[in-house]
Amino acid sequence: MRGASRVGLKMGFTSKAKMDQMGVHDVIWGRLTSDMEYQSGGTLNKQDFIHPRAEPEIAFRLKKDVNEVVGLADIHTVIDSVAIAVEIIDSRYENFKFSLEDVIADNCSSAGFVIGDWKQGVDVRNLNMEMSFDGTVIQSGNSNAILDNPYQSIVDAIRLSLSHGESLSAGLIILAGAATPASYIKDVKTITANADSLGLLTLNIAE
Repeated sequence: MRGASRVGLKMGFTSKAKMDQMGVHDVIWGRLTSDMEYQSGGTLNKQDFIHPRAEPEIAFRLKKDVNEVVGLADIHTVIDSVAIAVEIIDSRYENFKFSLEDVIADNCSSAGFVIGDWKQGVDVRNLNMEMSFDGTVIQSGNSNAILDNPYQSIVDAIRLSLSHGESLSAGLIILAGAATPASYIKDVKTITANADSLGLLTLNIAE
């Protein structure tokens, strides 16, 4: 993060199956920095990573500074826009085998992200989502796989951040968590992701 600025945070363990696998009962979070961000249509150099994987997500952007916990009923009052996103995860640990302490220390495996066009007035519950490698769909799922309601992830992000003294300012990006399992980026030239009402993003991969 040297020379980079914090632009957001990512949520992890946002599915019951993953919580059970890791033996935890709450989500975890990591930081997003300016040097982790790729533009839709841009290029990611795979040589900058160890064994990267991609997963489709939903991104949220805060419309104002948030200084107190917000409940699910009021979460829309702090959200400016939403977008389709892909998170690039990577790990210092072979085969992504790690303890809870390991993954937290490793920024929850977060290594990069790309966000599509920001949209306003879109309900992100129950959206069909797909991620394709070179035009072939490799993962598909529903946005409700994120804590049964992706807005709950933002509630939890605010709760955890404030409890750890992290500021939440207007414009901050929050990745809500994966809607599908992650897929290893191997011999891939182009990643695309799309979701109902959120449109499509692309990311080119250079070897």
